[in-house]
Amino acid sequence: MKTSVLSAAFLASIATAAPALVKRQSTDIDGVILNYALTLEHLEAAFYAQGIAKFSEQDFAAAGFNGSQFYRNLKEVGRDEQVHVDFLTTALKGAGVTPVDACTYDFGNLTPATFIATAQILEGVGVSAYLGAAALITNKAYLTAAGSILTVEARHSSFVRNSLTLEPSPQPFDIPLDFNQVYSLAAPFIKACPATNPALPVKAFPTLTAGANTPSPLVQGTTIEFDLAAGMAVPAGPLYVAFPLADGAMFSSAVVKDCKVYARIPVGHTGPNGEVYAILTTSNTTITDDTTVAGPAVLEVAPFMAA
Repeated sequence: MKTSVLSAAFLASIATAAPALVKRQSTDIDGVILNYALTLEHLEAAFYAQGIAKFSEQDFAAAGFNGSQFYRNLKEVGRDEQVHVDFLTTALKGAGVTPVDACTYDFGNLTPATFIATAQILEGVGVSAYLGAAALITNKAYLTAAGSILTVEARHSSFVRNSLTLEPSPQPFDIPLDFNQVYSLAAPFIKACPATNPALPVKAFPTLTAGANTPSPLVQGTTIEFDLAAGMAVPAGPLYVAFPLADGAMFSSAVVKDCKVYARIPVGHTGPNGEVYAILTTSNTTITDDTTVAGPAVLEVAPFMAA
């Protein structure tokens, strides 16, 4: 059976450390962005290489992924990610910037089904990463190259979502995320990196994860229970859960009790649809490092259905 398996164990691993947003006026902004992208591409390339080495075409077919082209396309996605690694590494060396090398990763004890579900999340985050970084790139050639990778990542995302019988293109605009938010979603998989890797500035956010009994996909208007890290100090005053979107963010009032957060998914045709992100914040107008309390969490929300 094909289902989107956003398991509690996986969601509990999401969101720890994130690199601080680099300002456009930094003289090495393009080098930082390319190494940021290379960090994510190394992770994706390793993820696919490990999964394809571990699971055969028959393993995926037994789990319900048995389309005539599925395994071939999955291997092509993995090859694409490795080509992205090679391309970014060459570009950085050509610019006189030391490229980051691959780290040691831990993707957990995956099954064929949870491998594809994790791929769904990683590909969606990859799209959001390139989209969010694009505005900071100063070199037009690099911007074009990043855009060409972004469109391929989007096709990867549609392929994986379709394999899970999810809407391949659930919303008219993809969601941009900044460095902090994206790296916080990747960091739990990264266990150790070479000491020679250039350091990216990081900022750690406490975790925010959907509760163990959260269905997938969710429906707009549903009240979600999120988990906070045990013993986490929560700021006094009103709190909100922000849902970043392409044209801004939508906010819901949050209730916090015993390391649990309760908030309603906003409702609307242009509201959260598909793979979306939730961030606990002290503001109901903006999302910044200063207002972020915890998150992001990753959610799958069903397309909006008008009454």
